[in-house]
Amino acid sequence: MILNRFEWTVAKRYLLPGRGEAFIALVAGISLVAVALGVAALVVVMSVMNGFRAELLDKIVGLNGHAIIQAYGGRLDNWEQVLKDVRATPGVVKASPLIEQPLLTTFNGRVEAILVRGQTAPDIAAMKSKVISGSMDAITPDSGMVAIGARLAESLGARVGDSITVINPTGRDTPFGTVPRQVAYQVGAIFEVGIYDYDNAFVIMPIADAQTLLLTGDSIGMIEVKTDNADKAAEMLAPLGKKLAGQATITDWKTINAQLFDALAVDRVVTFVVLSLIVLVASFNILSSLIMLVRAKTRDIAIMRTMGASRRSIMKIFLTIGAVIGSLGTGAGLVLGFVFLFYRQNVLNFVQMVTGQQLWDPKIRFLTELPSRSDPVEVIGIVAMALGLSFVFTLFPAFKAASTDPVQVLRYE
Repeated sequence: MILNRFEWTVAKRYLLPGRGEAFIALVAGISLVAVALGVAALVVVMSVMNGFRAELLDKIVGLNGHAIIQAYGGRLDNWEQVLKDVRATPGVVKASPLIEQPLLTTFNGRVEAILVRGQTAPDIAAMKSKVISGSMDAITPDSGMVAIGARLAESLGARVGDSITVINPTGRDTPFGTVPRQVAYQVGAIFEVGIYDYDNAFVIMPIADAQTLLLTGDSIGMIEVKTDNADKAAEMLAPLGKKLAGQATITDWKTINAQLFDALAVDRVVTFVVLSLIVLVASFNILSSLIMLVRAKTRDIAIMRTMGASRRSIMKIFLTIGAVIGSLGTGAGLVLGFVFLFYRQNVLNFVQMVTGQQLWDPKIRFLTELPSRSDPVEVIGIVAMALGLSFVFTLFPAFKAASTDPVQVLRYE
């Protein structure tokens, strides 16, 4: 829509109403602010939800792989052959043996439920970037050293160098019954993955030490698999599943975390729809302000029509006014949204300090910090929706102004 000099001059004049039209200007200003707030809210919330899903996926998949091959009964005896078959499967980039078993640990009279993870040396070394105290280099077979999560360390009151006792309830059979197996391990490292459930439960040790603790001999519990495409992990491993039928089951990350990610997807859609109502209400404000402007300028419109202005020119003038209000509001909303996202953690900490409430509880949110990841396509969609609604709600007052009959308006002038 290209405006000539006359149309643009009139549009600029109407965008800045005179003294007698202060109320119209107020309504237009409220419309602009409402559009900005609606766009900002959508950008912030959708980016945070995208970041939450992406961070959660990265941390879960980064620690547990894209799929798990788990033996029936919890023991995979011929795991070396299965491991070779897995590594030979097209699309598989990494496969590692793994032992994972829920147990108990005690320290200074405190007892906590834990999840013992027996991992290979390369997998333990890959955790170095997560260490906040100690060193993963100390976690070697037969060293008696383990790494524990940061939240677990807090719960136990344990630090690097302290000795914790891991209890295996199955233990050994004796003439007096089954005696739980208790093994002392020294804390060699404390790590923080960023997911509360993991940091509150994981105790990582070499796989050989885990086999000794659990009395499983040379067998393992599962094989962790990573592929070159996480979304197609189940399809890539489907041929292998037929080979392992009756011996083990293959579960991909989507199935393991289906409930969590389905809930996130539903919440994401519902949140987008609800917040879109803010932009819708703002568009109604644009409609009402333009209707009032048309009524206030009826005489001016009639005069312009008698001086030769076409209906098309009048319509373009009012469409431009609505588009400018919508565009300014959308632009301001984008700036406000991205500024808020940049300082999101500071804003969250400030609100928590003022209210005295913990708004981001890691026990509930899984992650320790407020994440954010903006999707350019989604941001473009939000902008298109805001501009589209602003344009649609401008059409009626523009048509109304263009249909003004100068004869009827100026009859008694």
